[in-house]
Amino acid sequence: QVHPVESGGGLVHPGGSLSLSCVASGREFSINAMGWYRQAPGKERELVALITRGDSTTYADSVKGRFTISRDNAKNTVLLRMNRLKPEDTAVYYCSAMTITGPYWGQGTQVTVSS
Repeated sequence: QVHPVESGGGLVHPGGSLSLSCVASGREFSINAMGWYRQAPGKERELVALITRGDSTTYADSVKGRFTISRDNAKNTVLLRMNRLKPEDTAVYYCSAMTITGPYWGQGTQVTVSS
């Protein structure tokens, strides 16, 4: 079992910045990759950004150039720095820790971009 716990999130104006953090506890040695997903009301959950243990990254087209994912393997922590936020970035953001037995999800944190 792996238990991701998110922190950060909140309300920000369009064009602003916000950072999310996720710490994974439990069988940390089994984590191959960690990522951030989001789900807006009435929409399906979608990948935002992913980072592997070897620091390879993947981003959704909608966030490329604005969001940056990074991780500290020693601390089992993954960060998501979000710049130039847009109203369409409003969603619940979930941290996911991916292992050989499947993904483990955090509870989610709300990000609202509004003036």
